[in-house]
Amino acid sequence: MRAVVTGGCGFIGSHVVDRLLAAGHEVVVVDSAPVSGPAHRANPAAGYVRADILDLPGLTAALEGSEIVFHLAATANVDQVAADPVRSTRMNVEGTVCVLEAARRTGCARVVLASSVWVYGAAYGRPGPSDVELTEDVPIDLGRTGHLYVAGKIAAELAVHSYHDLYGQHFTILRYGIPYGPRMRDELVIARFVQAALADRPITIAGDGGQTRNWVYVEDLAEAHVRALSPAAQDETFALEGGTPVSIREVADTVSELLGPLTVEHVPARAGDYTARAVSNAKAKRLLGWSPTTRFSDGVSRYVDWYRSNQRS
Repeated sequence: MRAVVTGGCGFIGSHVVDRLLAAGHEVVVVDSAPVSGPAHRANPAAGYVRADILDLPGLTAALEGSEIVFHLAATANVDQVAADPVRSTRMNVEGTVCVLEAARRTGCARVVLASSVWVYGAAYGRPGPSDVELTEDVPIDLGRTGHLYVAGKIAAELAVHSYHDLYGQHFTILRYGIPYGPRMRDELVIARFVQAALADRPITIAGDGGQTRNWVYVEDLAEAHVRALSPAAQDETFALEGGTPVSIREVADTVSELLGPLTVEHVPARAGDYTARAVSNAKAKRLLGWSPTTRFSDGVSRYVDWYRSNQRS
């Protein structure tokens, strides 16, 4: 199968490209990263088209002959979304519409949208941890989106559904759990903790550190994309949530166990941060045979090994 991956040079996208190639598919990466730049991490076995996600003619040309497009290109850093809301909204919402339109024009059979479990922060019901796991069909309260990042993900999902209703464009929506692993951005919390520990610097924790995330290892996440090629995934939404809640304080403890004692400094909590909700990944297990398999400590250890081997002198 010929698959296009937008954002295929990024953290998650590059792993998705690797897994698709390993599964025997032809892959074309569409990304704005220059081929010679440090951000270009796409597998050399994949084709490469340098294009802006807002360039509809360029996207349309790149999608010619493809059967499926995995749309991962976006502004993923929530702090960047808050700092530049206009550009970020164009990337995350208008960029999705450009991909949908390019797919429609070229007859691409399906668009797979990278969404996020952040959307569950706007779900109806009591906020915060709960014994009741939310499923993919939980109603969303638009008055509780809180952060423009969440609003953008919800808007992108709405656009996907509208293209299906208006034009018959098939889709799959993958709501990522909080990802971690090799190639992750330096500003992500696990990366910051590891790099601070290796440099013998104190780490900072926003708030009391009790906030939890169901982290999902990036290679487990990438495997779900290969499974999403199944006909069972067509016109469906899946929560790719991690298996076990881990608090930020426990992240620090894990890094400390791997690299030695850490000095911790607490700073004010981040405005609009993700409020963890209990999210079920049972649908992905039932229809795709997917569930995360990597233990959190093992995943962090693999990131440490990757970072050490790729650290610049």
